Amino acid sequence: MISRLLLVEDESNLAFLLSERLIREGYQVDTCGDGHQGLLRAASGDYDLVVLDIMLPGKNGYDICRELRDRGIGVPILMLTARGDVADRVTGLKLGADDYLAKPFEVSELLARIEALLRRTRATQKTADSVFSFGDLTVDFRGKEVTRKGQPIDLSAREFQLLSYLIVHRDAAISREELLDKVWGYNSIPNTRTVDVHIAQLRQKIEDNPKEARYIVTIYGCGYKFLASAETVVSEFLQDSSNSKP
Repeated sequence: MISRLLLVEDESNLAFLLSERLIREGYQVDTCGDGHQGLLRAASGDYDLVVLDIMLPGKNGYDICRELRDRGIGVPILMLTARGDVADRVTGLKLGADDYLAKPFEVSELLARIEALLRRTRATQKTADSVFSFGDLTVDFRGKEVTRKGQPIDLSAREFQLLSYLIVHRDAAISREELLDKVWGYNSIPNTRTVDVHIAQLRQKIEDNPKEARYIVTIYGCGYKFLASAETVVSEFLQDSSNSKP
């Protein structure tokens, strides 16, 4: 099945070059260079992934990302930005972007990240019809929703994928490299703090005391571990999955 992408980029030459390359790679691509139009198209539900520039006329990429997530639209978002500061990248991730790429970039890296996002999304969509409960939280894998006492918790698509992977492999120490490989789909990006940023965001949303995490704990010198508690209720599928390799 051909994946349909939306490229929201106001630099016409760059938009043309990228769209032509993506089409040659087998994607169906729509482009627009205006923030308002980009939001309307991205919210339509017609796309498998959105490549979103930050600096746009009408409405910037940050606002588009925020509005999409506020509406509960979980389409994967890859942000393109000329800003290289860590604070700017973290802002995009906190607003719900799944990945970012700073300009200038190699087209091959953009393609790799798009493929990784689509692969992770497809894998998550195949997760079984089951639920997992811990503390006062419940993870609905089919509905891609996390609730606390019946009230939904707002997670980005990437945060949900990360939490899902940690849960399925609970009680195992998982390195940052493994998370980059299995959740993001790439393992060759040096000095990245992407995993740490997403873990910190998850803790803020699911832990009672993020500074003294009860569920997602740090394994120093390695990475992270999800600790299953005695009160956890696990579906039969997840019990089977936790004993199998990803």
